[in-house]
Amino acid sequence: REDFVFGLEKFEREARTLARFKHPNIVEVRRFFRANGTAYIVMKYEKGVDFETVIESPDNMYEDDLRAIIGPLLDGLAAVHSQGFLHRDIKPSNIYIRAGDFSPVLLDFGAARAALKTRSQKMTALVTPGYAPFEQYSSDGNNGPWSDIYGIGAVLYAAVTKDRPREATERMAALVKGKPDPQIPAAKRSEKLFSADLLAAIDWALKVPEQDRPQTVAEFRDALGI
Repeated sequence: REDFVFGLEKFEREARTLARFKHPNIVEVRRFFRANGTAYIVMKYEKGVDFETVIESPDNMYEDDLRAIIGPLLDGLAAVHSQGFLHRDIKPSNIYIRAGDFSPVLLDFGAARAALKTRSQKMTALVTPGYAPFEQYSSDGNNGPWSDIYGIGAVLYAAVTKDRPREATERMAALVKGKPDPQIPAAKRSEKLFSADLLAAIDWALKVPEQDRPQTVAEFRDALGI
């Protein structure tokens, strides 16, 4: 019961935080209310498809189209970070592509679930294998903007390779044992399809130790050249 009440309070705080954001690339929260012994967030309905559907299509993605999605996504993420907030659950299914103008919108922030993890080890589905950075597997991990940047890098890796990145825990275990990283770099897998600058930026964002990644969205943007 105590964990539930704690989680409910964090959920409400997350809703109120999200409601402050009025950004075209962040899901719009219109209402929060408590009922039936729990709580609800009402969000603006967006018509389109999630990015996972786009990635899973048999057609290869063009770099210009991918860059057109990355830029606005990073704009939204920078706005979130500027308020001291993290998304914590960036993955293709949490990025929606609008039907009208094909602009992206970030959905389903994971802050409330992450906060509850510090209270209860019974919580599951707090990380998505392949898209979550290593520090997110621990309740006391050093999370920051670099953690969301790993998620964005993982989404881009999936977009350019048509394959999910290897799980961060598997990669860290290999590094600790002095073995090669089991993940094949994007620069090697997709070198004939995308520019070297884009692929190098993706691989940088996907470094396992958090200190080896871009530390801010601005750093990542510079590497991408957007």
